[in-house]
Amino acid sequence: MLLPYLHPDVTEAGLDEAGRGCLAGAVFAAAVVLPSSFRNDTLTDSKQLSASQRYALREVIEREALAWAVGTASPREIDEINILNASILAMHRAVDGLSLRPQHLLVDGNRFKPYQQVPHTTIIKGDGKYLSIAAASVLAKTYRDDEMLRLHTEFPQYDWLHNKGYPTAKHRAAIATYGVTPYHRLTFNLTGEDRQLMLPFDP
Repeated sequence: MLLPYLHPDVTEAGLDEAGRGCLAGAVFAAAVVLPSSFRNDTLTDSKQLSASQRYALREVIEREALAWAVGTASPREIDEINILNASILAMHRAVDGLSLRPQHLLVDGNRFKPYQQVPHTTIIKGDGKYLSIAAASVLAKTYRDDEMLRLHTEFPQYDWLHNKGYPTAKHRAAIATYGVTPYHRLTFNLTGEDRQLMLPFDP
């Protein structure tokens, strides 16, 4: 069972991101403040859940959280400042969007940059240890999936409906055939080859 909080005596926000390893699309992050009484036996790392479980949990989280918000960093920002910094930027933007100011941030992973004067703790694989981080992982994942489904209608050739922008063989083959879209991360190894293919999209 996941732990409800690290510091029970303060307002604590869990943070997590989704989409760091993708070739296309923004990186999404979420911040969630749960009440100390929150419990859910299904909630865990979003990667361990089915899509239907994630969307069902999103409704629960948004209904029962004291506050929640989602932040993003665009593909161009990823190219400009790198994926790690962009992921942290998206997390900061998620905290910016909270309706209450947390007194502590509980961050999935082992890298983070201080947010204003708010103390933080990084937790490796925290989305499988703390409810607030798991909740953030669910929101970040589902909102990013929603965005990739929307982009799929614009560029169906890349199969984002199924791969959500991750580097599948079909996705990379489409890049080799059609070139890149405005949503691709140009600093990533898009084709899986040593030499990058930077052709504009050609339907």
